[in-house]
Amino acid sequence: MESFTSHTGLIATLDRANIDTDQIIPKQYLKSIRRTGFEEGLFNDWRRLPDGHPDPAFELNQERFHGASILVTRNNFGCGSSREHAVWAIAQFGFRVVIAPWVERGGQRIPGFADIFANNSVKNGLLTVQLAEHEVQAIFEMVERFPGLQATVNLEEQRVVLHMDEEESFHFDIKPEVKDHLLKGLDDIALTLEHDAEISEYEQTRAIA
Repeated sequence: MESFTSHTGLIATLDRANIDTDQIIPKQYLKSIRRTGFEEGLFNDWRRLPDGHPDPAFELNQERFHGASILVTRNNFGCGSSREHAVWAIAQFGFRVVIAPWVERGGQRIPGFADIFANNSVKNGLLTVQLAEHEVQAIFEMVERFPGLQATVNLEEQRVVLHMDEEESFHFDIKPEVKDHLLKGLDDIALTLEHDAEISEYEQTRAIA
């Protein structure tokens, strides 16, 4: 897995909350036995018209967002089924970071990301950044005001920096173990191999027994 330390890229916004994994990668794209090519199905029902042509009204089809690698959206992103394909599709489309807000509704805190989606993201080197609602709203507004707005997401410093004449930055929290895994590029297999010596010793002891 590719490590993540800092990334600078174009911001694209998707102004929708509660985007579930079936919307991210519809079920008809799950038939492949490979782990590549899922970018073609990303947001398919929104990206394409019934005749298969791109829908010009969909945000990510707009010319100003072509080549974007930082996606900013609304709360509860990645809810629904546990399909890891959703993360594969987002990463293979070119996004390295997804930013979403946690919100307070009726005395309850709704997270920016569904737990399973966030966990799958860590396993695939996709950084999910959770900010306060007013901070994400500020990013939406800045993207509208400054076409082609880029940002740097620095994992070591836990900071998102918007590159304008007067830079604006936002601090984000992240679990220490998640930060460590991303900085080192450790997926589940790599984490297991860190204990290779202990595993080998156990296997030898078990074989003798």
